[in-house]
Amino acid sequence: MSWLKTVIGTEKAVIAMCHLRALPGDPFYDSKKGMNWVIDKARDDLMALQNGGVDAVMFSNEFSLPYLTRVKTETTAAMARVIGQLMGEIRVPYGVNVLWDPVASFDLAMAVDAKFIREIFTGAYASDFGVWDTNVGETIRHQHRIGASHVKTLFNIVPEAAVYLGNRDIRAIAKSTVFNNHPDALCVSGLTAGSKTDSALLKVVKETVPDTVVLANTGVCLENVEEQLAIADGCVTATHFKKDGIFDNFVDESRVARFMEKVHQLRG
Repeated sequence: MSWLKTVIGTEKAVIAMCHLRALPGDPFYDSKKGMNWVIDKARDDLMALQNGGVDAVMFSNEFSLPYLTRVKTETTAAMARVIGQLMGEIRVPYGVNVLWDPVASFDLAMAVDAKFIREIFTGAYASDFGVWDTNVGETIRHQHRIGASHVKTLFNIVPEAAVYLGNRDIRAIAKSTVFNNHPDALCVSGLTAGSKTDSALLKVVKETVPDTVVLANTGVCLENVEEQLAIADGCVTATHFKKDGIFDNFVDESRVARFMEKVHQLRG
């Protein structure tokens, strides 16, 4: 039995993303609508996800495009306000993801009692955000300094919009990441949000680290969930749950319900 059962309540868990709209300081923040609108839309999406039956949610600043690898204080503060105002209405386990800053993600997790975070903890990359470096040793020490040792860590080892600097095989990456860092899960992704996770790549990672939770991190949909969950221990899903399966849209509860009905059939 993995930690998914004890923390989220089931194996083959479906973690649904609750994407927050652009926040103060973001290029696309709508100051006329303001933070109350951001909160209202986050609440609508949260309710649709919960009513549709997802196992857990993860809040992220998905519309803070273009992303920073070290976020500004106002972003973490705004996310804390949104989640804080929704906490009384959250009925499932939840995590956070401050894109793309693992230190800020731990800070936010502690502020809002989140159970897990997903981030780019390791590696060095050529990316849409420039040369992207990490410092996992300092990040994990920060986790323990602030008392966040209980917060589960979801390591994204196939970062979106980025490639490794250096010719490393995914098997070596998975194996050394687990050996050096003891992640609670490895996330395998496609190129961008909504892009299908390569099943062959997912299979290689799971076979390489069979005792570590491996999640399909992008592009899981009604049409491929059986294939993906036959390999992965669970999935992180977002775009498929939105109206017409379009990233920019809001969550469609009926799409969530159909997906979760299929997942329950697969679980038996």
